[in-house]
Amino acid sequence: MTDVFDKAMRSAVMAAVRGKNTGPEVRLAALLKAHGVRARRNVRTLPGTPDFVFKEVRTVVFLHGCFWHGHAACGKGTRLPQSNRAFWREKIERNRRRDRKARRLLRELGWSVLTFWECGLRKDRLPPRLARRLGPPRGV
Repeated sequence: MTDVFDKAMRSAVMAAVRGKNTGPEVRLAALLKAHGVRARRNVRTLPGTPDFVFKEVRTVVFLHGCFWHGHAACGKGTRLPQSNRAFWREKIERNRRRDRKARRLLRELGWSVLTFWECGLRKDRLPPRLARRLGPPRGV
């Protein structure tokens, strides 16, 4: 199937994709608030700029978009755009390499790293691994 946008419009659409405060991040932030937990967001001083940082338990969270980080377990992560496929394949592979490097560096600095995928994020509860790490809900 050919792209419904011309090259300039496709470029504009892709450039508008946000790197922070994405829909899944906003949902997770709301779940954390309901759990009575505060987190620092998009901390640029740590490798990989984690989406959420919980300093008190030395834990960082990356919430990956399935397409952008090549999530093989769901359909979004395996489909590439029809045009410029080589570019997209390399772009996603660079993202995956950058993710591995950031995880390694954070672990070397003594941080626990949790990664969640947008397709697995539920609207009604925290991911179980994160809830266990943070402990029981606190008074809000």
